[in-house]
Amino acid sequence: MEDVKKIRPVKLNKQYQHTRVATAGHVMSSEEQQQQQHSHKAGEAKGRAQEKTGQAAESMKEKGHEAKEKARESAEATKEKASQMAESGKETAQAGKEKAGGVMQRAGEQMKGAAQGATDAVKQAFGMGGEGQ
Repeated sequence: MEDVKKIRPVKLNKQYQHTRVATAGHVMSSEEQQQQQHSHKAGEAKGRAQEKTGQAAESMKEKGHEAKEKARESAEATKEKASQMAESGKETAQAGKEKAGGVMQRAGEQMKGAAQGATDAVKQAFGMGGEGQ
């Protein structure tokens, strides 16, 4: 406020005595003073509310960053676990393939031996087989 000076009481009429404050050449009544005080208090309340709103927004922003970081870490852990599981599956498949390949190879050799035996038997039956055979 600009140069606020309290001046002595002035009699405005016979029944009431009012105190007035001079502000830059303007004289305020007590009602105007009360309005100004209410306005000042409302401004202070608004300022406090804005400050609390700002603090709440900042708190929410921090919590959002924390949640985002936790989600990122969780996604990274999930990705790592999936990679490990895929590698394990790959190793299991390779072992199965090797085992199946061994079984197939043995079966093939057995069939080849059986076919050779059948061929030799047929040759023997028709007298085509030699003595050393």
